[in-house]
Amino acid sequence: MHELIHHIVPDADTEVKTVHKAKGKAPRQHPVDKHRRQNADAGIKNTVQRVGDVGIYRGIEQQNAQHHAAGLHRPHPEDLGENDEDHYAQKEKGDQQETAAPVDVNVMALKGPTAMGMVEFMSQADTGELTDNNYHFSITAATDEVSAALAQGTTDLAAVPANLASVLYNNTEGGVQVLAINTLGVLYIVESGDTVHSVEDLRGKTIYASGKGNTPEYALNYVLTQNGIDPASDVTIEWKSEQAECLSALMAEENTIAMLPQPFVTTAQTKSENIRVALDLTEEWDEIQAESDAPSTLVTGVVVGRTEFVAEHPEAVSAFLEHYRASVEYVNANVDEAAQLVGQYEIVAAEVAQKA
Repeated sequence: MHELIHHIVPDADTEVKTVHKAKGKAPRQHPVDKHRRQNADAGIKNTVQRVGDVGIYRGIEQQNAQHHAAGLHRPHPEDLGENDEDHYAQKEKGDQQETAAPVDVNVMALKGPTAMGMVEFMSQADTGELTDNNYHFSITAATDEVSAALAQGTTDLAAVPANLASVLYNNTEGGVQVLAINTLGVLYIVESGDTVHSVEDLRGKTIYASGKGNTPEYALNYVLTQNGIDPASDVTIEWKSEQAECLSALMAEENTIAMLPQPFVTTAQTKSENIRVALDLTEEWDEIQAESDAPSTLVTGVVVGRTEFVAEHPEAVSAFLEHYRASVEYVNANVDEAAQLVGQYEIVAAEVAQKA
């Protein structure tokens, strides 16, 4: 298990900045045996450990509010009269009460690594352990539902594919903004056979995939193109609406190829011992980027928020990200317990989560 180092960088323009560093074994280094079948005993950690650095939103207005609440802007007592003392005491009391008022926070996440990383957070909110705000979670398999909820204002924060965040930002004219990167990689080419051992082996093949118009499509097209394969003419990509359809196609006949994220890779492997991980797209991406002057990372997921909500409730957003990060750390450290929560929230079955 590699170590994530979190750096919280306050920003004067009320943006979230995150820096992700890894020490030790990189997150993409999953154990593979001599038959190139990915070992399933690494547990839920291999999925959630790629949930990247969750940053903290903190802008100038919030910092000032904190300073006032802490008395940092309060004049020295010797410079105040009795009436002034009463005035500042009442003002500080009011500031603290205002800061502590719970806020309704509506959150959406897609089934997969980002939702898995939230399960302890969700459980704490449901059991009443967290009382700083009123958190309401919704898990879905359809990105369209998340997009509509953000556009209509029925959800405030969401974990979405990275490119969808860009689309939402432009479609809403800045009404949605990125708060943090939360997922790196976790995309794989899997096969119910043993014909694919390199990207070149995909030439002329049919690939079943879900996520057209989102990060999976762009990641696959990039890897194919950089290896001299035209996605439009050299391969056939069959786009499905959900990962479950890709699983069905994968199980239907031998030597079928699909692009899947975790935990769906593990779901497929639990259904058939013939299904193997052929390629890790993060490894392929990094290999392409190795000689680049400014190498990039395969970012697959981010946390976004409605700009209006973020501006109105900076402390609630900061608290959400703190709880999310703590939840990810809990899931990494408590695999069995976290797997049960993943099953409880019907993200994937608990036994699958343990192996994902």
